[in-house]
Amino acid sequence: MKKTTLLKKLLKDKEILLAPGAYDVLSGKIIEKSGFKAVYMTGYGTSASVLGQPDVGLLTMSEMVERARNLAEAVDVPVLADGDTGYGNPLNVIRTVREYEKAGVCAIQLEDQVFPKRCGHMLGRKVIPKDEMVQKIKAAVDTRRDDDFVIIARTDARTDHGLEEALERGKAYEEAGADLLFIESPESIEEMRLINKAFPNTPTLANMLEGGRTPIPPAHELEAMGFGIAIYCTGPLYAAALAVRQYMDHLKSQKTTSDFMDHLIAFPEFNSFIGLDEYNARGKKYDVK
Repeated sequence: MKKTTLLKKLLKDKEILLAPGAYDVLSGKIIEKSGFKAVYMTGYGTSASVLGQPDVGLLTMSEMVERARNLAEAVDVPVLADGDTGYGNPLNVIRTVREYEKAGVCAIQLEDQVFPKRCGHMLGRKVIPKDEMVQKIKAAVDTRRDDDFVIIARTDARTDHGLEEALERGKAYEEAGADLLFIESPESIEEMRLINKAFPNTPTLANMLEGGRTPIPPAHELEAMGFGIAIYCTGPLYAAALAVRQYMDHLKSQKTTSDFMDHLIAFPEFNSFIGLDEYNARGKKYDVK
């Protein structure tokens, strides 16, 4: 089964799909090895890991595609990738969708913010006219070569324009052909329920951003509300950042890491995890000295 077809199937299953956020290839491999059935490539985390900068539209389409390709090649599960605003008008979206699809990801997320965009839980986000976003979605749907390649339509209208406007946009994006609807940053459990009530026939996405504007109920409650997928886009990044900071604080204060080993993955285990055993086996097969 193609990975795109698998993703479509997972989104239609009664069980909610959980897709933690990968900010680089290593984190994506950890997500897969932990047993998750999909990986979400986060623009927020990619901007932080590649540029050391906030998610405010600084990464280019080509930079995102390169990271998406590396991630999709490294894992066997479907990858859903952040495509920001599509990097321009509907004509730019055409090229963006082609490049993302060629990169091997199974879904692209397109949002209705103005450029430069901002993280979906930051204040100060502005949205483009609804009709302009509809044309972007239509361009994306018309461009994909694989009918199972998932087009995720995200609206950021809730924060500045209210839930009613966000739902109206969601309806328009659904009619334009979006496969998965992402109503960003609802601010209560009741709003999360209303989102799913509004879209009984199209899967919906819940963004579980720790410390953000949206409540974070357990997965079974999200499933009961009707969400088809939940992404945990920043948690792995925050966990890694804290772990590195704790290591640095310890080294700075103790001037040694010999008593920190219990907090680290072992050298042989890490080498095995990233595929050294398979690499050595291939070298032996082809008589590489």
